[in-house]
Amino acid sequence: MNAPVLRTEHRQQQALSPRLQQAVRLLQLSSLDFAQEVQEALGRNPFLEADESEPEAPANPDAPGAPLAADALTNPTVPDTSEAPDYGGTDSGSERDAERDSWQADGSSSNRKREDGELSLMDTMAVQSSLAQHLHSQINLLPLSQRDSALAKAIVESLDDDGYLRLPLEELVEVCELDPEATLEEMQIALKRVQSLEPAGVGARSVQECLLLQLPAIECSHQRALAQAVISEKLDALASKDVNTLSRFLSRPVEEVEAVCARIRRLDPRPGWRYGAANIQYLTPDVIVRKVRGQWIATLNPAIVPKVRLNRVYAELFQRHRNGMHAELAAHLQEARWTVRNVEQRFSTIVSVAQAIVNRQRHFLEYGAMAMKPLGLREIADEVGLHESTVSRVTNNKYMATPLGVFELKYFFSRAMATAGGGTCSATAIRGLIKDMIEAERPETPLSDAEIARQLARQGLVVARRTVTKYRQTLRIEAVERRRKHV
Repeated sequence: MNAPVLRTEHRQQQALSPRLQQAVRLLQLSSLDFAQEVQEALGRNPFLEADESEPEAPANPDAPGAPLAADALTNPTVPDTSEAPDYGGTDSGSERDAERDSWQADGSSSNRKREDGELSLMDTMAVQSSLAQHLHSQINLLPLSQRDSALAKAIVESLDDDGYLRLPLEELVEVCELDPEATLEEMQIALKRVQSLEPAGVGARSVQECLLLQLPAIECSHQRALAQAVISEKLDALASKDVNTLSRFLSRPVEEVEAVCARIRRLDPRPGWRYGAANIQYLTPDVIVRKVRGQWIATLNPAIVPKVRLNRVYAELFQRHRNGMHAELAAHLQEARWTVRNVEQRFSTIVSVAQAIVNRQRHFLEYGAMAMKPLGLREIADEVGLHESTVSRVTNNKYMATPLGVFELKYFFSRAMATAGGGTCSATAIRGLIKDMIEAERPETPLSDAEIARQLARQGLVVARRTVTKYRQTLRIEAVERRRKHV
């Protein structure tokens, strides 16, 4: 029987310290998420403070690497008003300051009056009402009983942002707490009342019903009848722009059917979008690229840099009087130093990677997407001395502002595709060619994906038809039948 044997082995393996893991996690965050992390650290750490000092302007603003002023990002030509003539006549400076303060107020109080008894400018500003508020105001003007008004308002509160009623009426009957209980017939009558309100089409339960509710807007009775037939029976053919099928169905000439389809497309399939502020997500670029003395330079956007620094007064006091009883404060001081270091290292790495990308893709900045070169993470990693995974984290959720628009850093990376001449071409350049081909096509004879693949092959680019389809869908371009226009 074999006896157990003890054996000692030496192994080497890499392990990330908690601090390094934290730095790696922060590196891949977007600028907004990173700023929130720093703000939270600023609130809980006594050794961190907000840096309220103004950044020093560079001696030569055109020098490579000089940061762009914050005002220049939003308003490149800011006029100097320090010596502007006073066109206000009798207005004094204090009155202008008071007027400016009224515009900068938060608007929380209503009917604020100035010292002269008149309403302030904030009280005269138009407030955009929501869809529900707009409908409620119309319901309040109708001669309805309290019960009917409650049923109509219950339907209004159930509409989505598009203005559609997605819930079944049976569920709304159970939600309405009325005595006696509401019936399905009452709810259907309330729905008809809501559908009669403005904007036309609100309260619909489908796109088809929404368009039918808007048909009274078509003045010509003959065209209105044809539009009703198309929407009721051949909505799919309308969506696919199959005019020939519609012409056979209506027994009308193609030109007349085209006119009817064009009139239907002027109807609004989302009437709720007319009211309420749209939730628009704005992007703040991390890096700004501009041409300085013939060279493309990537500079950090100062608007994304958190203004935080180490409170040296507290740090020196702690170092002078520290003892073993202040372990928690010592941890806070170490965390504060790491936070400041992470801020510096993060943005230094972002600028280095962005500049390396700009150096490789300068032809894109000059000529557009068709001049994009194939680029991999390894090339940038070798140039800046980082690991590929680090470059991948740097380019995640980071954006670059260029004269051609704002692009995510990952946009500049694409795999190489071989050409017939033995060279390589990036997938981004091929997508640019496909877009240009489709934009230059004749509306009555649009290019199919197979024809686009053949034209690319004649230019030395061997691209499969399914790859063309994938790139076309990535560009959000419709298929050939939906792009076809009959003349």
